[in-house]
Amino acid sequence: MADEITVEARPNPDAVPTAPAGRARLRGGSLGALVAGMLAVLVGRRFLDGWTGPAWLEAWGAVFVAVCVQALPFLLLGVVLSAAIAAFVPARLLERALPRNPLLAVPIAGAAGVVLPGCECASVPVAGRLIARGVAPAAALAFLLSSPAINPVVLVATAVAFRGQPELVAARFLASLATAVVMGLLWSRFGRPEWLRPRVPSDGPTGRAAFRASLEHDFLHAGGFLVIGGMTAATLNVAVPRGLLKDLAGLPGVSVLVLAVLAVLLAVCSEADAFVAAGLSGFSTTAKLAFMVVGPMVDAKLIALQAGTFGRAFAWRFSAATFAVAVTAAALTGWWLL
Repeated sequence: MADEITVEARPNPDAVPTAPAGRARLRGGSLGALVAGMLAVLVGRRFLDGWTGPAWLEAWGAVFVAVCVQALPFLLLGVVLSAAIAAFVPARLLERALPRNPLLAVPIAGAAGVVLPGCECASVPVAGRLIARGVAPAAALAFLLSSPAINPVVLVATAVAFRGQPELVAARFLASLATAVVMGLLWSRFGRPEWLRPRVPSDGPTGRAAFRASLEHDFLHAGGFLVIGGMTAATLNVAVPRGLLKDLAGLPGVSVLVLAVLAVLLAVCSEADAFVAAGLSGFSTTAKLAFMVVGPMVDAKLIALQAGTFGRAFAWRFSAATFAVAVTAAALTGWWLL
């Protein structure tokens, strides 16, 4: 009998780890169910206007619907722009625009987030491709943080959510840009190559196929987290005693940390987080600013994405440092402008 030959399948080091098909279907189905639930609530309220329920349920539904209805157009616009950039704008465009000197490249890459909007999920693989092509990691990481945080869709959404408060829009822009640039400079000074092990995403569909795939993926995920954020904002407004909220508001440092941690846990899309923050009544304006600065840069899904793309050693160190810098930047900017 011929000897049996066993071939060991080796993983491609350049491929991004993907979830098993069953788990991916479950996650997509769960988020799809959340989006469907949001739509059902919105449609149902139209036909149940004459129905009067408990006062707490009326208040909960009013806050939840207000957050979701106001945020949904900006969320859709944001994912459309992000999908278009991912499908039709080559990564080498930013690569060619950046100088080799990290001290010059970091501020330019941070400012590039204004003209090259992207959602949090898209910015991570883009940064991985830039690093793999020779762009200074400090510059790529500054772009990773700034792109979902200071793009025009996010700033306009913030202006709509906080009408009559242009200083809050300016504060969000300045604190977010400062965080991105400071983190880039910190990495250029203290970052170690062994912490950063980028896995370049394998080439997938391009053109229209890539646009459709990115649009579907980003909308389902962002829509699901928007629903969670809206439900949380509504629950906090109804369930948490007003006296407790006033006590927290009276402790600026504590309220800032509470909403910063909440931003990490909720993982709301940056195009929608301003409406969730506006619904968190009772908290100080600076605490809401911290929620909007921290969320697009450090949240549960971003930590997982960074770990899969750059390695766990990088993800935990970078996320912890970014959280500290973002909270500090928000607190200082809020003290200065708000």
